[in-house]
Amino acid sequence: MNVRRSATVLAAAAVIGAAAPAAADPSPSPSQALPSALYGDADPTYDGVWRQSLALLAQDTAGVRPATKSVEWLVRQQCADGGFASYRPDPATACGARTPLDTNATSAAVQALAALGGHDDVTGKAVTWLKSVQNKDGGWGYAPGGASDTNSTSVVIGALAAVGERPDRVEKGGKSPYDALLKFALPCDGDGAGAFAFQPDKKGELAANADATAAGVLGALGRGMVVKPGQKPGGTSGAACAEPRTPEQAAANGAAYLTSALGEDDDHLMSALAGAEPQPDHGNTADAVVALAARGDTEQAEKSVRWLEKNSADWAARSGPAAYAQLILAAHATGADPRDFGGTDLVKRLNGTGPAPQAAADADGKAVKDDKDDKDDSDSMFGVWWYVGVCLVAGIGIGFLFTGRRKQQP
Repeated sequence: MNVRRSATVLAAAAVIGAAAPAAADPSPSPSQALPSALYGDADPTYDGVWRQSLALLAQDTAGVRPATKSVEWLVRQQCADGGFASYRPDPATACGARTPLDTNATSAAVQALAALGGHDDVTGKAVTWLKSVQNKDGGWGYAPGGASDTNSTSVVIGALAAVGERPDRVEKGGKSPYDALLKFALPCDGDGAGAFAFQPDKKGELAANADATAAGVLGALGRGMVVKPGQKPGGTSGAACAEPRTPEQAAANGAAYLTSALGEDDDHLMSALAGAEPQPDHGNTADAVVALAARGDTEQAEKSVRWLEKNSADWAARSGPAAYAQLILAAHATGADPRDFGGTDLVKRLNGTGPAPQAAADADGKAVKDDKDDKDDSDSMFGVWWYVGVCLVAGIGIGFLFTGRRKQQP
């Protein structure tokens, strides 16, 4: 979620250099004003569609009707073949062979637009495109033609499920997305037992990655980013690890790994950037909460949500719309109140990063007006190079996946 961008996005860097054409469509210059329909005011080059999709999805989950122009902006980002790039500054210009399409952005857009309803033509074309770029191992990479990874494969599974597809029946060369995920599941012996790796390293070795594990648990369960609270228990996440021969067992192993990792650090996960001081990873913790809740492992999920309630306000304020969206989705998955999340109204804060929504529902279902009018058409380059650096590190499979896949992504 916020998770899903960091590791994958510049796994794109390596992949795009080989799989996509050398040049890409122009990006917005520092002097260009950002679209008023866009959520957030940081440079959207690498995450515009992603953060817009998460914002819309979280608003819908919280009972808010997003601004029409924000939904239309997302729809207009789609290319004629059905795929989405991370961001197109001029949607009026047709996509070309050099437009760097993005499976993660496409899948996030599908999940958001499917939830909002009324966009079957857009989501249908997008899913057709996703199927057309499925790898022979059954999975997906960040960019078409790139090696499959856990995060990309899982977010595509979520998109397929959102439109009523059976992911296990979406095959390439006789392989389904679940076949790909099982390749990334670590065995029950050695370091990181039961976790998912982002993808194998150059030697074919798998290294546990908490962000990939959160994504992999959701993917193995055939779930998207929105998880309703009150799921039936999927078993004891502390049960002994077993050989991951099925998606269900891989999900159970991954949930046990997350539960153990969360318990080691006061119910939250830590980042593991090379050369940096360890620090709490709020986004990845939120993603882990959603993954555990999807399996019915509510005890640890609720403990970690309580940690997020106490500690995530400043992080979300620095990081922007996708971070607020992650927290709203984590609150929703555990039955917590996103309008009073440790004293913070996450919904109001999210609404304030973009155009005023059509209407929001209060606790009694009554429409309430947000204080925020259309945001200023200003842009900020803050975080773009930080974001790229984080993605480069995460994409190598080191440690976590920021959360939402954009560490410090606004």
